[in-house]
Amino acid sequence: MSEPDLFVVCKNCSSEVSPYVTECPYCGQRVRKRAPKIDRHGRDEAARKPRRVRPPRLPPLRRDEIPGIAPETKPYATGALILIAIAVILVVATGSVSYFDAGGLTQPLGGDYWRLITAPFVYATSGPFYAFVCLVAIAVFGTLVERRFGSVVVALLFLAAGAAGAYLAFQLKDLPALGGNAAALGLLTAWVVDDRLAARRGADRGNDLIGVGVFAAVLLLLPIADEQGSFFAGLGGAAVGAVVGAVVSPFRP
Repeated sequence: MSEPDLFVVCKNCSSEVSPYVTECPYCGQRVRKRAPKIDRHGRDEAARKPRRVRPPRLPPLRRDEIPGIAPETKPYATGALILIAIAVILVVATGSVSYFDAGGLTQPLGGDYWRLITAPFVYATSGPFYAFVCLVAIAVFGTLVERRFGSVVVALLFLAAGAAGAYLAFQLKDLPALGGNAAALGLLTAWVVDDRLAARRGADRGNDLIGVGVFAAVLLLLPIADEQGSFFAGLGGAAVGAVVGAVVSPFRP
């Protein structure tokens, strides 16, 4: 594109005038019929606000892409376990279904061994703090374990730790044994055992174990403050989690 003239000469008074006027400002002589269009492209680009550039986003980390780093996966199994528990809480809260009818372990089994699976999902609505702590712990450590070992391991570990804890509470007559303190402790101890075994293999992840210890202490001592939980159920769940953590840890670098 040709550059416009810097000025034009008035034919009447020979003055140099702007090429963007139609009449000479000195003598009033008409210089041209119409002023040329101003090329505002450069000015508009300069005056335009700078566009916000989005920072580059890395694709999700694939399995085994970086040794020792777990792939980025969404905790579908952990979320499903929590949603089931919340759904049961809402059903029990209506008052139309009792803890026992919902699958809670509030009395001797009497052959209903399926209650060992359902008991970790049943919470007494009179003690919301117990349910809140258990579900938060399940969300935190379930997500960590699921990200490292996958959804199947989390689901099976939750059910195994919860059932083992409920069965131990039943054998020791420490009932009721409601809620997921055993399952939460199972997930917690599995994660801790894997973390410590990884450190022995030279892959120290630098995790803060003080917070983990606080979580474990709160989960163990919750039955003292709320009778719906069982202290022995928590011990049984923690034992199962430790065993599972030791078994699965060598399969991840």
